[in-house]
Amino acid sequence: MRFHQAVTLTPGQMKYSDSAPPTCDPVAVSPWDIALCVTGTLISCENAIVIAILFYTPTLRAPMYVLIGSLAVADLLAGVGLILNFVFTYVLKTELATLIAVGLLIAAFSASVLNILAITVDRYLSLYNALTYHTERTVTFTYVVVILIWLVCIVLGLLPLLGWNCLRDESSCSICRPVTKNNAVVLAVTFLLIFALMMQLYLQICKIAFRHAQQIAVQHHFMAISTTKGVSTLSVILCTFALCWMPFAMYSIVADSSYPIIYTYATVLPATCSSVINPIIYAFRNPDIQKSLWLACCGCFPSNISLRPRTSSDV
Repeated sequence: MRFHQAVTLTPGQMKYSDSAPPTCDPVAVSPWDIALCVTGTLISCENAIVIAILFYTPTLRAPMYVLIGSLAVADLLAGVGLILNFVFTYVLKTELATLIAVGLLIAAFSASVLNILAITVDRYLSLYNALTYHTERTVTFTYVVVILIWLVCIVLGLLPLLGWNCLRDESSCSICRPVTKNNAVVLAVTFLLIFALMMQLYLQICKIAFRHAQQIAVQHHFMAISTTKGVSTLSVILCTFALCWMPFAMYSIVADSSYPIIYTYATVLPATCSSVINPIIYAFRNPDIQKSLWLACCGCFPSNISLRPRTSSDV
């Protein structure tokens, strides 16, 4: 995915001295591209740790951990995609490399967003169907959902390679070449719909949590504190998700390749930072994952880590 604008030189503009052979000027590396590459490296390292913990800890096999693992894989691929995009932009510079990079980024970030939606739905169902959740939401069912998510995202990632690109018509490019303007608008509108659905689900989660707090009069004080903390956490999750992705989604709808490139970078970088924040929100805050991480690093874990079993409704 290339953000810089192409410059075309006519034969009359390419003049060389008769006494010296033509030389290739060194390509100036954009600091924005360096920032994206560094972000991709950080994303890859973070999510590789999450995947390793989930893979080597047999007790972390519940449906919610399958979804967290799928999210980590998506973000890991997004990080790898950012690194490859930097390499392809400044080293290979071929159309095929560009299409591979943009396809990987589209598939990875789409999978990241859809996995976050799946985690939100899982949390809602664990509260709405609390009595039957553990019998209905089996690991097999969760794997089927994850496979469907990845199939959809792989198809989206293959579209640029199958001809859905603007390499032959630069005027149809979006702010992220070689994605066409129409494709970018469709992806952005889909994201806005997903965000609206997430907001609705989290509002329902808050209502159910408050209703449970009122029904348990004996634990009213404890539940009130717990519910308030949960609502605060949900607010942080939604605000973080919106701040990372909303600028890029809105800008993709209104802008095209003729807009100043600085605005594209300014909206793309926060969107990529969502994959930096996701492991912190969905993985490293989880006491079970914290215990596994402490055990892997030093063979013990602090006594202040909760030993209470986690459920999908925990936020």
